[in-house]
Amino acid sequence: MVNYREILRLDSLNYTQRQIAASVHSSRNTISEVLHLADAKGLHWPLDDTVTNQEIMSLLYPQRKDAVNPRKEPDYSYIHKELAKPGVNLSLLWTEYCSKCDSEGCTPYMYSQFCDKYRHWARLTKATMRIKHKPGEAMQVDWAGTTIPYQDPVTAETYDAYIFAAVLPCSCYAYVEACEDMKSTNWLLCHVHAYEYFGGVTRLLIPDNLKTGVVKNTRYDTVLNKSYHEMAEYYETAIVPARVLHPKDKSLAEGMVKFVTTWIIAALRNRKFFSFEEVQCAVAEKLEELNQYPFKKREGCRYSAYSDEEQAFMKPLPLTPYEPAVWSTAKVPLDYLITDGKNKYSVPFDLIGEKVDIRLTKTMVEVFFHGSRVASHKRVLRPLRDPIVQPEHMPIEHRKYLTYNADEFIRWAQDAGQHTLAVVKAFLSSGREPEQGYKSCASLTRLGDKYGLNRLEKACERVIAYSVQPSIRTISTVLKNRQDKLASASSDVPKPPKSHGITRGAAYFQRGGAQQ
Repeated sequence: MVNYREILRLDSLNYTQRQIAASVHSSRNTISEVLHLADAKGLHWPLDDTVTNQEIMSLLYPQRKDAVNPRKEPDYSYIHKELAKPGVNLSLLWTEYCSKCDSEGCTPYMYSQFCDKYRHWARLTKATMRIKHKPGEAMQVDWAGTTIPYQDPVTAETYDAYIFAAVLPCSCYAYVEACEDMKSTNWLLCHVHAYEYFGGVTRLLIPDNLKTGVVKNTRYDTVLNKSYHEMAEYYETAIVPARVLHPKDKSLAEGMVKFVTTWIIAALRNRKFFSFEEVQCAVAEKLEELNQYPFKKREGCRYSAYSDEEQAFMKPLPLTPYEPAVWSTAKVPLDYLITDGKNKYSVPFDLIGEKVDIRLTKTMVEVFFHGSRVASHKRVLRPLRDPIVQPEHMPIEHRKYLTYNADEFIRWAQDAGQHTLAVVKAFLSSGREPEQGYKSCASLTRLGDKYGLNRLEKACERVIAYSVQPSIRTISTVLKNRQDKLASASSDVPKPPKSHGITRGAAYFQRGGAQQ
């Protein structure tokens, strides 16, 4: 639009029409026409501040007052939606817009006006609403993208310390902690430490969509990590993750990350750290400085704002802090052992081939099947050579195998009888070491379970009667053929007295008796 107010102001200062045209970027014919119509209407400078160029145009050109823009306005919301699609740009959409105007008999905007009008609409549409945060309402959390390096003084190897940041939006009170990694355990511990630092719990917890916290976050469904959900249930808070690709949902956390990057990470850039503990202490010191640093546009600091405005609205902490637990799923193998990454622990053998849920804490290993706890072990943090097995988780055969030793076999044989004891001692002494006879002794115990100790004792008696080296095969054959019972029956019949001399009759020695 022509700047009528500026034309009249410059004319009152005796500028030439050429100079006025160069200043307002209009033609000299337009300047001449406006000045002529203003003289005719008695319109002269100075004008009241409330008089606008639109009102001056209506006075000078009354015939244009009801004029309608002949150009067709584009559908800006449609343009905005189409630009989100791959390969679509403003040039293509302007071509389609021109084709539509031709078919409707309308005049389109030129390409430059088309783009300017869309960008103006987009700026207005993306206007941000300032939200007034309630005290004790939410805690926003995030990881900083920058790390703090530290060096091992022995190996000279360099490691990175990761920075966790939490902020209360109402008071901007912050908590920052250095971690060795960004795994689930440290993620949960940082939340626990943040609540302890704040001295209370907020009603809501707003994280990003990292895998240690949120499994899936769509328009219709939100699936939280089981460990993260368990922690929220313990503190009686609700997790409301930020929308995917919408960092403004947790704008205070994003801003705090920038503060942390500047006032903690960048402030420590020239310091050399030789242990992770040094990094933790330095970050804690800088955190106190940050919370005590005065505000620029309001009175006080983060700490005073929290203690005066927000602390009273925080929910109380539980009596004991939450112990972080990491959940995982595993299929029980044939050895019915599950692992925590360092050691193996037993589960009931009848769960072989089933999927179980494993809950790991710093002190416990728990196994759940269909929501019921089926095994529990005290966790050992140092690597062990052998797995941790509870006898009740084992099959009967495996339990018996654990009891295999010379003293146990001898004790069992004494209960069976003296002949069985003699056979067991023969097995244990048959090789260089007693362990070489364990297999035969174990087989003998199975024969005792199958046929009974009474029959086994008699079978052993029969075998050692004619062999100084008894074997399992021989004893098993005696029992299968029931020869142990024959031996007992023949022992009851009195043996005839031994006779001496010729046992054949005289007829045997008669002539020809030998041929018969």
